[in-house]
Amino acid sequence: MESQVRGGTRWKRFAVVMVPSVAATAAIGVALAQGALAASFSVSGQSFKVTADKLEGTGFAQYGAIDSGYTLDGKKTAHPVAVSAFKSAELTNMCQSVVTPNIPLLGTVSLTLKAGGGGTPVEAENLYVDIEELEANATFTNIDIGVAAKDASKGPGIKSGDTANPFGFAQQAEKATLTDVKQTAWATTAGTFKLSGLKMSLSTGTKECY
Repeated sequence: MESQVRGGTRWKRFAVVMVPSVAATAAIGVALAQGALAASFSVSGQSFKVTADKLEGTGFAQYGAIDSGYTLDGKKTAHPVAVSAFKSAELTNMCQSVVTPNIPLLGTVSLTLKAGGGGTPVEAENLYVDIEELEANATFTNIDIGVAAKDASKGPGIKSGDTANPFGFAQQAEKATLTDVKQTAWATTAGTFKLSGLKMSLSTGTKECY
């Protein structure tokens, strides 16, 4: 069975039912031991944007959760997210951008990271992405929609430390292929994360991947 989806989702409110959508991204400096997933952490006051020409993932699951963290002025806050999980994933021509405003003497500064664009894709194992917004063309193989999160056995399971209802809505598939990926995310964790052809740059002003 295959399902194709095109469109975008804005998580202004925490939806009771999620559409069949997935994404994966990369976070700077995440290179944990294989299978040793990070426990829950407080997310920063900055979301980040990611694009990829193509994402191919196996062992996919998606469920709802809440990311607790801080604003840039230190106040506590929380974000509803759709957690997309993959046992393994490859991303072609990935770009990630983070914009930091109001830096003394400099103003706004943008950090841009690019990888997987030289013929060797970015590779990740046990990948979890906490997504706020997604646009992509997607094809799923053998998808199950409406499974309880704790029973989504095709993916790597609910991430340790996630604030997620194990009896809540989830979906899973043996394989997911996305093209023209654009997304905003709050966090990413992975068991292993390999960025081929990594290039990172800082620049003044707002310069995002999309």
